[in-house]
Amino acid sequence: MGISREDALDCFQSDDLIGIGMEADAVRRRLHPEGVVSYTIDGRINYADSAADADFEPLCNRISDIVAMGGTGVMLQGKVIPALTIAWFDGLFRKIKERYPAIWLHSLSASEILAIGQQSGMTVQDTIARLRDAGLDSIPGDDAGILDDAVQPQGARMKWKTEDWISVHRAAHELGMQTTATMMFGAGETFEHRMNHLEALRQVQEETGGFTSFTPRSFAPRGSVVNGFEEATAVEYLKTLAISRMYLNNVENVQSNLETQGLKVLQVGLRFGGNDVGSVLLAEGTNAATEEQLRQVIRDAGFKPVQRDTLYRTMFLN
Repeated sequence: MGISREDALDCFQSDDLIGIGMEADAVRRRLHPEGVVSYTIDGRINYADSAADADFEPLCNRISDIVAMGGTGVMLQGKVIPALTIAWFDGLFRKIKERYPAIWLHSLSASEILAIGQQSGMTVQDTIARLRDAGLDSIPGDDAGILDDAVQPQGARMKWKTEDWISVHRAAHELGMQTTATMMFGAGETFEHRMNHLEALRQVQEETGGFTSFTPRSFAPRGSVVNGFEEATAVEYLKTLAISRMYLNNVENVQSNLETQGLKVLQVGLRFGGNDVGSVLLAEGTNAATEEQLRQVIRDAGFKPVQRDTLYRTMFLN
């Protein structure tokens, strides 16, 4: 059992950042005593850019580029328009698996799967089952926002309610497919809202065991202030990361994320409960880093860097 909700809320309001970090680090050590921090080499592609190409060659060429950079997985995501029927996705996934049988398709968010099912007149479970049979391997959870309907969603989940998001991941777990989970915080929600989010994930994980990892992400508005709130500080990020590690003790992996935090904060996050750093290929701009830079930061934090596959099963020797 992780810490209680009351203790987690107390941590959010506490100024004892070091103490919170030490407690989260103790949970990490218990779950990962081997002293390894993992990362992956996965690429992201917007499939909507090639919606008019029935032969899928542009998408396949981009996957070739990812494979050439050492990529072992691909995240296909985009906006589901009427032309992108479930038959289109079926054909796309089959083509990719034919060309790249070893590539792992960690693709489509819950929002996209709901949209595909809705316009195809199919249930959530039947939609996922067909996509799985075509080649979909696992589902990312990066569209979760805050899983509390009292919070105005940011981004793709705007149409859907919390229970809709949960229904996709629960259905995937019931079909034997694993998924990941995230929380996009710092967009005006309260600590109670964050705890409602973490509690929802903990309950699903207790029922299914299907989440392989959890990644807290701080919301980054364009500009310094959006709708009256400012971007979360590094301190708030580290505190949220640590509380997540302690509360979600039934999720094996918690990510200190390179893509959203950059190398410096990521490194500190490895002592605040993080045992993984995400994909080196997804970080851009000021957060971009080479694989060797990422590995060095992990080593400097006192851990052994190990490349993994998408679902944390295979550790590559490099």
